[in-house]
Amino acid sequence: MTNIIGSNSLTFAVRRHAPELIAPATPIPRELKLLSDIDDQEGLWYPFPLLFLYPGNPKMGDTNPASVIRDALPKLLVFYYPLAGRIVKGSGKKLMVDCTGEGVLFIEAEADVTLEQFGKTLCPPIPCVEKLMCVDPGSDDIVGSPLIQIQVTRLLCGGFIFTARVCHVLCDGTGAAQFLTALGEMTRGAGVPSILPVWQRELLCARDPPCITFPHPEYDNVTDPKVNHKIAPDEMSATTLFFGPSEMSSLRRFVPENLKACTNFEVLTASLWRCRTIAQQVDPEQDVHLMFFVNSRGKFNPPIPVGYYGNCIVLPCVASRAGDLCNKPLGYALELVMKGKSMVTEEYVRSTMDLMVVKGQPCHKTRSTYIVTNVSRVGFNRVNFGWGEPLFAGFPSDDEDFPGVYCSILHSTNDKGESGVLAVFGLPTPTMERLIKELDIMLKFKELESGVTRTRAKTVKEKELEHERYEEIKSRK
Repeated sequence: MTNIIGSNSLTFAVRRHAPELIAPATPIPRELKLLSDIDDQEGLWYPFPLLFLYPGNPKMGDTNPASVIRDALPKLLVFYYPLAGRIVKGSGKKLMVDCTGEGVLFIEAEADVTLEQFGKTLCPPIPCVEKLMCVDPGSDDIVGSPLIQIQVTRLLCGGFIFTARVCHVLCDGTGAAQFLTALGEMTRGAGVPSILPVWQRELLCARDPPCITFPHPEYDNVTDPKVNHKIAPDEMSATTLFFGPSEMSSLRRFVPENLKACTNFEVLTASLWRCRTIAQQVDPEQDVHLMFFVNSRGKFNPPIPVGYYGNCIVLPCVASRAGDLCNKPLGYALELVMKGKSMVTEEYVRSTMDLMVVKGQPCHKTRSTYIVTNVSRVGFNRVNFGWGEPLFAGFPSDDEDFPGVYCSILHSTNDKGESGVLAVFGLPTPTMERLIKELDIMLKFKELESGVTRTRAKTVKEKELEHERYEEIKSRK
């Protein structure tokens, strides 16, 4: 595990041009489109931020990336014309898109900074991110606001930063990646996206009559989720951890034989949940919850059509007594993660849709909860506007509204060229220090078990500490 510290101390000036509304290039149908019952749940009523860092490319010469992207947007919006509309509310909080063709918000900008100044490894938290994001005043209220807000910031070195705020009720991570990939294709000369967008939100609407067939603890006992998570920014420590082949091999040493078929995501999620709970020093009798977003496109028969860009995610929830999670071997947490993932069937998704109608689009719970968002495989890292693939692609920081709740898993390549993932999250500083220590114990087990020593002689105290670590690891394994 590499603990990567972002360039928090870096500051720079950004000069923004006047904002523009970019409308579709040709007339579009003026219609009202209903969102699905997965789309309009209240927990998705916000724009989620994405950030992409691109180096300069000599083949592109002095070409202005902002101009290239601006020119491609109207052509793409002909195909994705609902994204140029505005959200309106119907009865019972039902959300719809009024296809007005008003357009997406676009800003061109320049920054007096180079990519090199961001550090050797580009990762969250990205400094000065508020200057790099196009934020329409009042746009956190999704009704009546632009559904996509884009800023392209040119850098002194010839590179640029592309950011987008995407209204979550319109797209999940897969849908946003599909739209941005298509935008890249249009900037590179395509006349039509390689994957045509599919609306068909009726595929993910509740049955008539609705029938909730699963328990859904992910939506239980929700009041105002933000009330429970007001932590002062200076109390938080934002951390990015890299997990490559070596780190995953170390974590897998704790996987019991009967669970060897687990995925890397399942192992990593179980390990982080367990270490996080230990670090939080939770009352052993308290229940703690884990939730993670699952893409359900392939769970249907027939499958959801290729090109569907709406929300097709559900949020299974598993729970444990904190004492059991902390004191039992990793296999205990891993079984819970695998159980949660296996719960997601077509019937489970339909039950979720029906719950939305019965309970009025509730928010998911956040109290005593750890929520993992895995976008490492949706394709953000392949978005190419003509300058090649980004050096970084994903969420620019921890979720400020729910500090300490969310963990984002992003695709990454480290400075050795190894492919892996970044785990991005924040916790109060003392808790973060304990979490890092717990992870180190797991990741150094192989070294301790084999008796590998450092080149210099160890002090008696160091030997005692290593022995304590080794005995603790053995007892957990």
